[in-house]
Amino acid sequence: MAQDRFYATGKRKNAIARVWITAGTGKVIVNKMDADSYFGRIFKEQRIVKPFKVTDTAEQYDVIATLKGGGKSAQVDALCHGISKALLETNPENRLPLKQSGLLTRDPRMKERKKYGQKGARAKFQFSKR
Repeated sequence: MAQDRFYATGKRKNAIARVWITAGTGKVIVNKMDADSYFGRIFKEQRIVKPFKVTDTAEQYDVIATLKGGGKSAQVDALCHGISKALLETNPENRLPLKQSGLLTRDPRMKERKKYGQKGARAKFQFSKR
């Protein structure tokens, strides 16, 4: 029996995207809102649709996602990562194009912690000679 719903988790910085993909017409729903109204048009055009363009599955799947943590930019990247992993679940042949375009790799860069005795991670308190 073929599975009709595929799940994956995408991450970027502190943002976590739980993504479900079903066969459909290409709708993207994020936190019970349309992706355009949640993110704005600019993000959707470039990042969210990229995994579908790479695998030639544009407008074949509906995406339902729950996003938590991070900012909007990190959430978009987490959603893109989650969609890519879910597309890999749908068809293992999608692995090569997704891997070549770098969509399956989780971005390991995180915020550097603040150090004690300093203003921030790298910034120091201003030195006063007198």
